[in-house]
Amino acid sequence: MIEMFNQLINKLHFSYFRFRINRMGEYEQAPLYAAYYGVKMGKNVRITGTLTFPCESYLIEIGDDVTLTQNITFHTHDGAVGVFRKELKGINIFGKIKIGNNVFIGSGATILPNVSIGDNVVVAANSVVTKPIPDNVVVGGNPARVLKTIEAYKEKVIRVGVVLHETNPEKRKQAILKIVAGKDQ
Repeated sequence: MIEMFNQLINKLHFSYFRFRINRMGEYEQAPLYAAYYGVKMGKNVRITGTLTFPCESYLIEIGDDVTLTQNITFHTHDGAVGVFRKELKGINIFGKIKIGNNVFIGSGATILPNVSIGDNVVVAANSVVTKPIPDNVVVGGNPARVLKTIEAYKEKVIRVGVVLHETNPEKRKQAILKIVAGKDQ
């Protein structure tokens, strides 16, 4: 009976957490994730979607000026060792994750244990980061590998990017449609 009561309390607690997260701005969520999961969050962390943290989320450290997009998964353990637990009772593998400053992690990325991501890094969408990533690079793929330097990416952004300051949603939409239509010609 006590077990069922504790499960109900945990479900209600998590539901309340999700309720609060869904009503917060992108820059307001990091302190709540830090408090709920025990993740160390730096300053100015932007969260644009749902994140999946492991039980050992206290092993994760996220730097300043980091953007975490939707459906990112962090793993601080190797669950596959479970195939050896009959033979090796209680066997586990744990590892820390450290994300540097000024990092963007794209949608659907997976970060595995014992990974550090340097400063000024872009991790492409759906990448699987299996090993340490140096500073000032763009990585992508499964497993993630260096695709280019951050400076090469910046040159591309300057070449093909557009500056748009409009904040009114309808005017912004019209401006974007005009920009995209111009590229089709």
